[in-house]
Amino acid sequence: MTALKSDHVALNLPSEVYAETKKAKSYWRWWNQLSRFQRSLIYMFVVAVLFTILYFLPGNSDSAIVDVEKPEVNTLKKDVLVNIRNDPRDVENDFNEIENDNQVLEEPGDVQIDDNSNIKHVLARPNTGVQFTGPTEERQKAVVEAFKHAWKGYKQFAWGHDHLKPISEGYHDWFGLGLTIVDSLDTIYIMGLKNEYAEAREWIDKHLHFDKNRDVNLFEVTIRVLGGLLSIYHLSGDRMYLNKAIDLGDRLLPCFETEMGVPFSDINLFTRKAHAPKWSPDSSTSEVTTIQLEFRDLSRSSGISKYENAAAKVSMHIHKLEKKDGLVPIFINANSGQFRSYSTITLGARGDSYYEYLLKQWIQTGKTIDYLRDDYIEGISGVEKHLTHRTVPNGFLFVGELLVGGKDFKPKMDHLTCYLPGTLALGVHYGMPESHMKLAEELLTTCYQTYAQQPTFLAPEITYFNIQGENSNDMYVKTNDAHNLLRPEFIESLWYMYQLTKNTTYQDWGWQIFQAFEKYTKVINGYTSIGNVRNTANVRPKDLMESFFLSETLKYLYLLFSDNPKLLDIDKYVVNSEAHPLPIYSS
Repeated sequence: MTALKSDHVALNLPSEVYAETKKAKSYWRWWNQLSRFQRSLIYMFVVAVLFTILYFLPGNSDSAIVDVEKPEVNTLKKDVLVNIRNDPRDVENDFNEIENDNQVLEEPGDVQIDDNSNIKHVLARPNTGVQFTGPTEERQKAVVEAFKHAWKGYKQFAWGHDHLKPISEGYHDWFGLGLTIVDSLDTIYIMGLKNEYAEAREWIDKHLHFDKNRDVNLFEVTIRVLGGLLSIYHLSGDRMYLNKAIDLGDRLLPCFETEMGVPFSDINLFTRKAHAPKWSPDSSTSEVTTIQLEFRDLSRSSGISKYENAAAKVSMHIHKLEKKDGLVPIFINANSGQFRSYSTITLGARGDSYYEYLLKQWIQTGKTIDYLRDDYIEGISGVEKHLTHRTVPNGFLFVGELLVGGKDFKPKMDHLTCYLPGTLALGVHYGMPESHMKLAEELLTTCYQTYAQQPTFLAPEITYFNIQGENSNDMYVKTNDAHNLLRPEFIESLWYMYQLTKNTTYQDWGWQIFQAFEKYTKVINGYTSIGNVRNTANVRPKDLMESFFLSETLKYLYLLFSDNPKLLDIDKYVVNSEAHPLPIYSS
């Protein structure tokens, strides 16, 4: 039997290949000899090097967004969107439309508008923030001390809750969103209170979340929380606030999902289900028309057009509705989009800020939207024609109300109406009729009298006026209307009027009111609203300090007492209904 021989093939490798193979085996042997801890250290080092390289690639640093004046549009917009969204995939739907459009946006804040007046694309505005130096005047310093006193009580007894109850040393939650912190943060920043700012910022960053299974009011959350976040974003340049604002904006948007686009008044932030208020099938006219500044700014800041489109559609719809010489009823149905028949016409509660936001939207958009200007002028003309009357015997000019759809006049004016002199003065500054300034001056005097004629030198919530000569008093207060909630509207008007006239009388009036707050509303743990402005011996403290006392009242007093007209420049900022400054755009 013949033995089978195996065939052999000789493979001669080049010496250098053999050397490399031997070297690889040597590396592998060395790697296997390392401990698990040593391998982990090497992994971490490699990952760190890779991240460092990626971070410094062109276009990946923050400076690629902030430090350019005329960036290439699509690159900037996508960088901004990615930086402000938690998940870059959320950006793609917004960005794809921009990428497919051949038009170029020239300046940050510019917009493109389609044939139906909808905002198509928005170029997000880079933001580096501004600095404030703190108080320079003695009266300003006194206001800062008042703020610090209120903040101390809030921090001790109500931290993270909506409102302080300074007498019972507790808190009141309305929406559970830490309203006092968010609402007052730009006041803290403007006053230069660094420690207070740091602790407030930390709470917002770590604890302000909007996935709460509870109903909130669209208007109140928009002006207080969304407005507060956007304002401090613009003042500080901190993009964390913009992230929070976008999350909130997304949760509020379902309110606008009605046939006519008129929003429901309430929404659950967790389920995102919107509905009419429990007490009525209708929304308040002022509430659905006092959200546009904030939603527009959210779009201009983020580069996402849907917020502005939803809110601007409401203004256009209201523009097309029939009015009484520019005056609007105070209720509107979200489903039908129509005003409620025979409802009251007033510049007080539920009607006031409709007129304010006509003017301020026009200013915000660089005086480019004509119908807003026209509706404002017509509305003020309607106020003069139908709502203004003079008292007997001293002839104080006031703004009353029309009942039953505009048929019956009621000589009643809410303290809320005292925002109007400031708005009128601001309008004149931007080119509105000069006659509006005369109206502003007379109404401001009447508002001052609502304070000066009370023993406490604090105004009631509602004042009635004598127009028939039935007694010798120009004005009187009913028992149920004698409370003071620490409201800011008159102080707001004083600030605008002083800004534009430099009449120091307005500062003196503000100081008188501040001293009255100190005397009758200051308590051990903060400040409290009171139940009776007519009795210095028994003001009946109500044990509640609303967030607007810090957000608005003290902020306007601080600004009023400054002799620097550019401390908050009304040529650069438009101030929302909760005293949150937002930038003015060119279109």
